Amino acid sequence: MAEQDTQLQLVTFQISDELYGIDIMDVKEIVRVQEIRSIPNAPSYVEGLFNLRGEIIPIISLHKRFHLKKAQIAEDEELLSGFIIIDINGMKLGVIIDKVERVVSIEFSEVQPPPQMLSGIGAEYIQGVVNKDSGYMIILDIKKLFSAKELQKIVEIRL
Repeated sequence: MAEQDTQLQLVTFQISDELYGIDIMDVKEIVRVQEIRSIPNAPSYVEGLFNLRGEIIPIISLHKRFHLKKAQIAEDEELLSGFIIIDINGMKLGVIIDKVERVVSIEFSEVQPPPQMLSGIGAEYIQGVVNKDSGYMIILDIKKLFSAKELQKIVEIRL
């Protein structure tokens, strides 16, 4: 049990050219790309609504939210793209990802504070950064991705 207290388990995924991770406890599931119903007058980063086994889930594009380009994904990796269903304060949201990677365990001691600016995503949304062999991984703080006002707008479009 003591070993888990020093580690953070992350679901890692690619958006644009960057590798991101979010705490596995915030992830409800990973879903392959499906049809999204668009919503008029929704914020620009809300792609639409998705029906997941009878539950209506807003789908968010971090590409649009942070002005990122889509990653170039090889045809054999297209099955790895989809949505990560996350839970923010009891509200489920789907986040579009270019490619899911894997679940990794990171020692808390490996996590460094975020630099002031990383590829368009502000430091206020980042929990930390971890150096990897192929570069670095950005750990997102999903609870800070949306303000209370933005979450309220998203709740209203679901109704």
